Amino acid sequence: MARGGVNKAVVQKARAAILARGEHPSIDAVRIEMGNTGSKTTIHRYLKELDEGDTRSGAPQAEIGEELTDLVARLAQRLRDQAQEGIDQAQAALDARLLLMREELARVQGQLTELTERHGNQTSALETQTTTLLATQTSLQAEHTSNARLSQACQDMESRLQDKDEQIRSLEEKHLHARDALEHYRSAIKEQRDQEQRRHEGQVQQLQMELRQAQQSAMVRQEEITQLNRDNERLLAEARSQVRELGDHQQQLSKAHLQITDLSTRHQQSETRCALLQERLNSSVGEGSALKERLTEQEQQNRVLELILIKTEVALENVRAAQAAAEAAANTPAPEA
Repeated sequence: MARGGVNKAVVQKARAAILARGEHPSIDAVRIEMGNTGSKTTIHRYLKELDEGDTRSGAPQAEIGEELTDLVARLAQRLRDQAQEGIDQAQAALDARLLLMREELARVQGQLTELTERHGNQTSALETQTTTLLATQTSLQAEHTSNARLSQACQDMESRLQDKDEQIRSLEEKHLHARDALEHYRSAIKEQRDQEQRRHEGQVQQLQMELRQAQQSAMVRQEEITQLNRDNERLLAEARSQVRELGDHQQQLSKAHLQITDLSTRHQQSETRCALLQERLNSSVGEGSALKERLTEQEQQNRVLELILIKTEVALENVRAAQAAAEAAANTPAPEA
């Protein structure tokens, strides 16, 4: 059915205007001449009726053949151009999208590789810090053990020093007793004074020697105790320093754990993004396959149009041959009776 306002008279008027300009009155040209109104099927039907009317009115067959040839050639060329233009545009769009998707995929894969390397480096650094922390803890435990052993040795030395002090007091008491005994001997036994005096002096010398040895031993023990106290203070200071270093290592370990957690999250995000990009790439490949199928269908349509064109040209040649035969028959004089 024709649209409102489109009829054979309007189509004939538009066709006449196009022919007056020396142009070919194709369906699109007539439709444009009418202001882009009317169905192409209706316009084609009216044009066909007008062409048949022209044929019945005695239009030369040669002109019809040339118009038909021109029409078919233009139609075939326009179909080829339109098909090739659609194919070129679709192929260019597909290539551009594939290039962008590949660049994005390469960039994301690079980021993923960099994050993987950073994750490996952070893991190695964490393992190194963990090993160092374990070694520090072991060293600290050994220092604590050594400190306890030195404290026990210090206590043992203090006990031994107290024992020496007791021995010194005992020797002093013995010395006093010996002096009392000596005075008693002097007053009691005057005739044995020289012998007792020598014996007593010998005992006193021996006791003094033992006393000096005990004092020297006590001084040595005191120096040892002083040195042990100094070593104990030094070890306590080192233990405090190692405790502070242990705290610093634990803080660094906590920071490393946080960084590893962050890197793991970013790694998962990158894998998710990579999966999305892979899906988009697969979708683009599917679209490319669809476009290729459309291209194949378009090429098949072009082949069909070429076959139609060939058949039309053959029909046109047949028309021309028939026209030539008719003209030859018309120019041949009739036989005399």
